[in-house]
Amino acid sequence: MSVPARLAPLLAQFDFARQRLTDRMAGPVMDSGNGTEVQVGPMTDAEYLWEPGPGCWSVRRHSDGPGPGATLLVGAGEFGRDTTPPPHPEPAPFTTIAWRLSHLAEMLALRADHTNGSRRLTRDDYDVSGDVATAVKAFDTAADAWRDALLSADDTALDTVGHCTYPHGGDPEELFLDVVWWMNQEVLHHGAEIALLRDLYRLGRAGA
Repeated sequence: MSVPARLAPLLAQFDFARQRLTDRMAGPVMDSGNGTEVQVGPMTDAEYLWEPGPGCWSVRRHSDGPGPGATLLVGAGEFGRDTTPPPHPEPAPFTTIAWRLSHLAEMLALRADHTNGSRRLTRDDYDVSGDVATAVKAFDTAADAWRDALLSADDTALDTVGHCTYPHGGDPEELFLDVVWWMNQEVLHHGAEIALLRDLYRLGRAGA
């Protein structure tokens, strides 16, 4: 099946941003943005769970309960992600790499399911990862699933409101093409945040 012309540049952008984020987390090298390889070390569990200041939201064991300012842990399995029912706190709590990566992978996995899967999964079904190796693998699995969902879309699907029925956003009221664009922005901006947090962690350890 050929990729619709409108989807092709968005798919290429997604592929680049997804691979760059994976490489930035896993190493040993990443694309600097112009094709030059930059050395990066693999992320450690300490980085993944690093809380730069007080009141951070993160990923925690359900048995330990939610962190400061959170009222529940969302997700299946041993671990969950700090949150509250809407409305969320203002200003928003600072979040760890673990929180951001879990959030991003969950969105990719659930949107894939609600595009060409069972259309039943919710946040309570998603397994939150408590360590970086599992989290990076989960991100790649979710990104592959979302890419498959994109490849299943033809021009009619791109113009269909509610082609994706993801229940934690406005997807049922949006054109699928707009959802595709939005998910690219999620990967780009959360990827940049994760990269910056890695840099800050490295600088903090160098200063210590």
